[in-house]
Parts: sequence; C-alpha cells; structure tokens
Amino acid sequence: MQLLGLYVVVFLKCFLGIFGQQVHPQHNVADLHWKPATATWYGSPDGDGSDGGACGYGSLVDVKPFRARVGAVSPVLFKNGEGCGACYKVRCLDKSICSRRAVTIIVTDECPGGYCSNGNTHFDLSGAAFGRMAISGENGQLRNRGEIPVIYRRTPCKYPGKNIAFHVNEGSTDYWLSILVEFEDGDGDVGSMHIREAGGTEWLEMNHVWGATWCIIRGPLKGPFSVKLTTLTTGRTLSAREVIPRNWAPKATYTSRLNFFH
Repeated sequence: MQLLGLYVVVFLKCFLGIFGQQVHPQHNVADLHWKPATATWYGSPDGDGSDGGACGYGSLVDVKPFRARVGAVSPVLFKNGEGCGACYKVRCLDKSICSRRAVTIIVTDECPGGYCSNGNTHFDLSGAAFGRMAISGENGQLRNRGEIPVIYRRTPCKYPGKNIAFHVNEGSTDYWLSILVEFEDGDGDVGSMHIREAGGTEWLEMNHVWGATWCIIRGPLKGPFSVKLTTLTTGRTLSAREVIPRNWAPKATYTSRLNFFH
C-alpha cells in the first residue's frame, strides 16, 4: 500500500506539473565569491552520510564518485529538488582547528527543519566530509563542535570517466515514463528535460516531479527514446540519441556517450 501511495503521489505531481512549468534565469555555474552559511554532520563519524536521500539517487550515494561527498542542504539551496546534483565547495573558518582546504559536496538530500529552517543557508554533511575540513588529526574535535560557521561557493561537478546516465524509475509504463538523471558534469542540476520517440521529430516536454526525477504522461510511448536535458543554472543543452532502447525496463539505467566536459 505504501508503494502504491508513492506511485499515486508521483503520478499526480507529474500530471499537475504540466500546468506549472517555471522559467529560470541563467547564471555562470562557477561562483568565485564565497558566501556565509552554517554546517553540521550526520550519520556515523567517518561515514558516507545519506542512505538514499530526497533527490532519489538511491544506492548511488554509497559508491564512488558520490561516496562520502554527499550533503543535505536547506530549502534555499534544494530548490524543491531542482538543486539536486549541484556541487559546492564548503570550508570552515576557525583557524585553530580548520584547514584551508575546502571539501566538495554533491547535493543528494534535503534538510527541511532545525538548522535548515527559516530561510537559513545550511549544509548537513556526511561525517567523513565534515571531518575533512579539519587540520590533520583534529577531525574528531571538529565534529564535536556540532554546528559551525562555514563559507561556500558553487563549483562545477566533475565525474571523470563517467557519462550522463538515465535511470528509468520503478513503476514506469508505456503511458507514464519517469527518469532520473545521473553523473551530470558541470552544472549538475536539470532545468528541463524532453524525450523524442522512435521515428519522431517532436521533442516532448517532461515535468519535474521531485528530486532529480522527471516524468511524462502520454502514450503509448514507443522507444527507443532520445533524451534532451537543459541545465538549470547556465541553460546548456545536451541531447543523447536513442539512449533508452526499445526494450527498456523499469529500474534499469542507460548510459549515454556524452557529458558536458567530454
């Protein structure tokens, strides 16, 4: 029943999204200016942090290149899920215990309450990522501080040797197709997605559902599907031709031959 309820919620969000598309301004993803924020950590002290998370990446967060680089962010950075996949450099400020080295984290989760509420800019990092901000031998002491002031800035995501992949979510059918984007270099985020059916000339707009998940209600949909994504921050576009095959299956991941950095 819980799984059925989740499908119903996702279906409704996909359907209602048809009437609520937003237009976003474009910016440069690389931010040279540091901004103030606060940070905490969660999970085990030397652990990888999130187990899954609100972005929907699932078990990806437990393996490289995500492993130990994941972070939950407050709503101001989560952006109702459109901030998923974005990368940030985070550095703590206390010179008595903090190194000058910044850690790079990938947004995989949301922290909606506590330190993250009231419009605050907050990072809830894995224990391993939090500890890496300390000088040698002081990572345990830094974690004992709890909430600390930090500075942060946006940075391009880099996945050496990885191409953009499209995961077909569980429950997808010929009439309701739901896709999760993985390993996107550069911006990391997604502003819009379209698919094109086999033999078609029209790009069909998908709707943002939650996290890094996009969907379309139409049908019957016929593969193979080409996928076009446009980043949220800079508006760069990439098209992967027939990346999802005719005999696609739910819960399968299909890797393209493309990424923004190669």
